[in-house]
Amino acid sequence: MTALSILDLVRVTEATDAKGAIDNARDLAVHAETLGYERFWVAEHHNMVGIASAATSVVLGHIAAGTRRIRVGAGGVMLPNHAPIVIAEQFGTLAVMHPGRIDLGLGRAPGTDQHTARALRRSLVNNDDFPQDVLELQAYFRTARPNQAVQAVPAAGTDVPLWILGSSTYGAQLAAELGLPYAFASHFAPGSLVPALNIYRTRFKPSAQLARPHAMIGVNIVAADTDAEARRLATTQQMSFVDMFRGTRGLSRPPIDDIDAYWSPVERAQAMSMLARSIVGSPETVRAGIAALVAETGADELMIVSDVYDHAARRHSYTLIAEAAAARRDLAA
Repeated sequence: MTALSILDLVRVTEATDAKGAIDNARDLAVHAETLGYERFWVAEHHNMVGIASAATSVVLGHIAAGTRRIRVGAGGVMLPNHAPIVIAEQFGTLAVMHPGRIDLGLGRAPGTDQHTARALRRSLVNNDDFPQDVLELQAYFRTARPNQAVQAVPAAGTDVPLWILGSSTYGAQLAAELGLPYAFASHFAPGSLVPALNIYRTRFKPSAQLARPHAMIGVNIVAADTDAEARRLATTQQMSFVDMFRGTRGLSRPPIDDIDAYWSPVERAQAMSMLARSIVGSPETVRAGIAALVAETGADELMIVSDVYDHAARRHSYTLIAEAAAARRDLAA
């Protein structure tokens, strides 16, 4: 059975401030818990006024404190921005406060522009250190050895599960080699999805954390009562991608009736290429889309982004998605 999880962008909209965005994320996590979602993740983004999760571990602490069962984690922390010991301290602290509920997804990209990367005081050319940084981080979460010189307190012994995130085949190779679960970002980089999954599964080596491969797929799903309304809600995300291409990232915008009035033909082609794996529509359309995606990829888990402007409509979207997935399972049974 394919598990369902949520990646929330903690969007600051034209109708909310950063506190409102963070509180909405917590409220959505509580709602997701009642619907049976497996995980609720947020991601590290810097220098983006429309995303309020830069201090990722702090936001996760707020969300975890408001929930009881659902796993809470980073999807992900951009490890090149940080010393591994600092991330171990942060997520080890979360793990002792919320035992058995914390995940740590790790990305290799800086997740920001070069000026901000410099402000983070990390090298711009240290990507080759990523595998070693993952191993160092993993070691901090293990039980400390006698007379160990450096410990990440209180991380030692918490064994926070690590995930490798990727949008290319690089992450697939590393996750396979280390025997870690793998999450592919097909919600914005769908092109290498199938090759990456093939590499991950064929090269996977069992580890203490994971006996067999576990592949998660990021996917944009916008659900509404009708196909037409879902397509309208999806224009919020489409405009965000266009703004990114234009270098004018800002606050999340309310949906519009005519997206063709907003983007040029070239911008439309760029955006739709990145959003090619999106599922947008009524519950029946979503059910069919999920069934097709799982049949094609054999995904163990879907990490769903429902980038809807209005908070109530976003909650409703996730409700319909959960119901559509349950209907797919019933039909399969």
